[in-house]
Amino acid sequence: MVGREKILVIKLGALGDWVLATGPFAAIRAHHPHAEITLMTLAEFADWGARCGWFDDIWIDDRPSWTRPFGWLALRRRLNEARFSRVYDLQTSDRSSAYFHLMSSHRRPQWSGIARGCSHPHANPHRDTMHTVDRQAEQLSMAGIDRTPPPSLRWLDAEVDEFGLGGDYVLLVPGGSAHRPGKRWPADRYAAIARAFRERGIQPVLLGAGAEAVTLIEIENDAPGSLNLAGRTSLDQIAALARRAMGAVGNDTGPMHIVATAGAPSVVLFSDASDPALCAPRGGAVQILRRDRLSELPADEVIATFDAIARRA
Repeated sequence: MVGREKILVIKLGALGDWVLATGPFAAIRAHHPHAEITLMTLAEFADWGARCGWFDDIWIDDRPSWTRPFGWLALRRRLNEARFSRVYDLQTSDRSSAYFHLMSSHRRPQWSGIARGCSHPHANPHRDTMHTVDRQAEQLSMAGIDRTPPPSLRWLDAEVDEFGLGGDYVLLVPGGSAHRPGKRWPADRYAAIARAFRERGIQPVLLGAGAEAVTLIEIENDAPGSLNLAGRTSLDQIAALARRAMGAVGNDTGPMHIVATAGAPSVVLFSDASDPALCAPRGGAVQILRRDRLSELPADEVIATFDAIARRA
């Protein structure tokens, strides 16, 4: 379409942050219904960006290192040749702000973000103390978008019949970042709640991938009858499983953002290694439990919290 407005949205990662940005994605599309909107993201999120329905084109950012001048020159050329009229920088990092300065000064687009000199700065000195969802909603408000809906994964689904889950089940997500073990509730506590669910006739389903498989095997051995899906689920299938589950219990980790946003009543466990006020999953029924050291959190409290949130859902 001749004269069609061209918009760029920048959102790179990580997984949980990308899920939380789906509300702003929808808000930008609603505000610019006829625009050609491009998403700049990481390769692992390109498929989601293409499928969610909010974007017309996907750019993969290979994040050139500061020592790769040719990579930066190529990115500069691409940004300038695209002739965007407005950019929404939802990453708001040093890297994404640097992209503003790559653009020719005589034809820089309107820019919503934190780059020095941009046209629509998120001018709140306390922005770093806000939850991601609230911070991005305020950023968009300062750029003229008054309403930002909550995160949504309604467009994300997959077949899960292969797992044979015919009855009630609960998802357990005991993994997390390998270099931040303080974010993980002990495996024996997960085994304890898995046994409690089994005694009620509820199937515990263990989710994880990669090095987390060791923890899942430990839980499975200590809680016979648990269904161990280590390495067997795609992110799409995690959303599908969450949509059909009684609920979920998990650590502060990316898949729990998918689970909570997809709709499973969720109990999310936080230690002092991260702050739920800044980054907790959002969904229709989410309850946070926090201890400075997660080893101090008893299984009985988690079960009671799960029961309470499941009754309200």
